Amino acid sequence: MSETASITLNGSSYELPVITGTENEKAVDISKLRDQSGYITLDPGFKNTGATKSAITFLDGEEGILRYRGYPIEQLAEKSTFLEVAYLVIYGELPSQEALLKFRADINKQTMIHEDMKNFFAGFPSKSHPMGQLSCLVGALSAFYPESLNPNATVEEDNESIINLLAKMPTIVSWIQKKSLGHPVVYPKNNANYVENFLNMIFGEVTGESTFDPVVIDAMHKLLILHVDHEQNCSTSTVRIVGSSNANLYASVSAGINALWGPLHGGANQAVIEMLEAIKADGGDADKYLAKAKDKNDPFRLMGFGHRVYKNFDPRAKIIKKACDDILEKLGVNDPVLDIAKRLEEAALNDQYFVDRKLYPNVDFYSGIIYRALGFNSEMFTVLFALGRLPGWIAQWKEMRANKEPIGRPRQVYVGATERDYTPLSER
Repeated sequence: MSETASITLNGSSYELPVITGTENEKAVDISKLRDQSGYITLDPGFKNTGATKSAITFLDGEEGILRYRGYPIEQLAEKSTFLEVAYLVIYGELPSQEALLKFRADINKQTMIHEDMKNFFAGFPSKSHPMGQLSCLVGALSAFYPESLNPNATVEEDNESIINLLAKMPTIVSWIQKKSLGHPVVYPKNNANYVENFLNMIFGEVTGESTFDPVVIDAMHKLLILHVDHEQNCSTSTVRIVGSSNANLYASVSAGINALWGPLHGGANQAVIEMLEAIKADGGDADKYLAKAKDKNDPFRLMGFGHRVYKNFDPRAKIIKKACDDILEKLGVNDPVLDIAKRLEEAALNDQYFVDRKLYPNVDFYSGIIYRALGFNSEMFTVLFALGRLPGWIAQWKEMRANKEPIGRPRQVYVGATERDYTPLSER
């Protein structure tokens, strides 16, 4: 017998189906509640509301579990490349060697962006935030590829947009970086793999060849893999709800970029570095700020510690901590800001106050440190987050399309004025 839940409203009882996921997550299906009873549910921030069924990512915050398509994040980060993981989340299975080669070749054919897009950079104010530029440029791709606007596109046509966006995103990100420095752009090298090509466009110079330490390449793969998807967070839900209106992939992802831009979402790793800079400017006394963090009457909060979803530890942080240590050792970075970071990390991992409250360093803490060590400006951190999250956004948009999900339309409980008569202007 199927499990059901019962709710009694005004003396009438309603039986609601219980849905069980493959990892034994349970949900009460209220989709017909309003039609049957006239009632809706109220859940600010959708903290307890499942808006879709998805086969992409499983996340258990209590147990510190993250899996893409069933594969533990620890195994993927250790054994896979970013492009393999992108293929996995978008198409559902790890690629064969032949499929991966074709995937890489298809992407390499589309890495160039239209020269007319340089006009956008000329129009941006010199101090434009990189995320504003990114959302604009990704949204503008639909103007360059009008065939993507067809809401009845075939799977093959949608796949062309998917490949196109995966190919062009690193080029766009690199142009944003180069323009912020006043440097000439470096064009893609299609004989390089995805991550090395990106690093070359970011850090390479038009005047010569560039090579990158394997430790740096490995860390970049891991950073991107760890950010690929994270279930129905703010930006991912935005991509799905915008896409549910039959908006094209570029418009949907552009909307996700804007959601990610918010400091409560994708800006956390930037906030970490800004906090460290503020501590340095105040004399660099980490112990002083650890004491402030422990003082419940002090508004100061440590950025990059703890997580809204992971109640025990962030599994991604365990992986990226080693990459962070390797990067700092290999590059021999001498940076007082990163010295402060290491002092805070040591305290959070050993101080009983932080241990008892499970305020461990999270992925944002370590990713910010790595990006800083590699030489990125802090305003670029969220753009790099978006580059990693792109395959997840694409997979979620693709799944939403395949499921033929209805247009998103949340309800509300109205608390405004009741009916009243219009007062003419002369009498107000």
